[in-house]
Amino acid sequence: MEYLDQLKRSISITNPPQRIISLVPSQTELLVDLGLEERLVGVTKFCVHPKGMKKRKTIVGGTKNYRIEVIESLKPDLIIGNKEENEQSGIEELMEKYPVWMSDIYTLEDSLDMIGSFGEMLGVEEKAEEMIKQLNSDFALPPAKKGTAIYLIWKDPIMVAGRNTFIDEMMDFAGFDNLIRTSRYPQLTSEELVKLNPEYLLLSSEPFPFKDMHIQYFQSILPKAKVRLVDGEIFSWYGSRLLSAKEYCENL
Repeated sequence: MEYLDQLKRSISITNPPQRIISLVPSQTELLVDLGLEERLVGVTKFCVHPKGMKKRKTIVGGTKNYRIEVIESLKPDLIIGNKEENEQSGIEELMEKYPVWMSDIYTLEDSLDMIGSFGEMLGVEEKAEEMIKQLNSDFALPPAKKGTAIYLIWKDPIMVAGRNTFIDEMMDFAGFDNLIRTSRYPQLTSEELVKLNPEYLLLSSEPFPFKDMHIQYFQSILPKAKVRLVDGEIFSWYGSRLLSAKEYCENL
């Protein structure tokens, strides 16, 4: 069968794949929640959900660097990656040998499209449709508006989430007006951060592990802002983790 991935590439798969490697933590979790754990043979060292996954499956490297010899030993019939999270040259090397399905996620609609594609490609249409139906219901009524915000993903240098990112989409759903108007992940100085004067400063748990001690610094330069530690998985994981987003964002 021929399937289009989200890069508009056609990949050929024989029968529902039985030996899958996932190179993206959020997509690993999605595969498991679609009932496909037995078919997963390889994951990354960052695939921490569900608990114990790294002990049950073979580690093929990280999201940027892959142990090609380990991947070859697993004889995968499908590898699943993501344009933003995976390193291009390594992915292109894998594409020469294996069917590689790539996601490219910016919006909720992209996420739902990916879930539906997994359902069709992997023979779990019913479970995928149930998940899509629930997410459409959850996201139909977003929480109340909270105010202006800036979302930090890194500390030194200060890096923030801007437009054209899935985090921006989730900020809007959670009720925050993102003050960063430029695209992707720009750097800011402390002075620029102060000048923007957000009502909320959101410190993400990943990729930089912001902690309580960082609140004190940012609160000192933004005394009027509400500085909050937030769950980076809720804001940046675009698979089945989204099923937890509505309750989390309402309580944030």
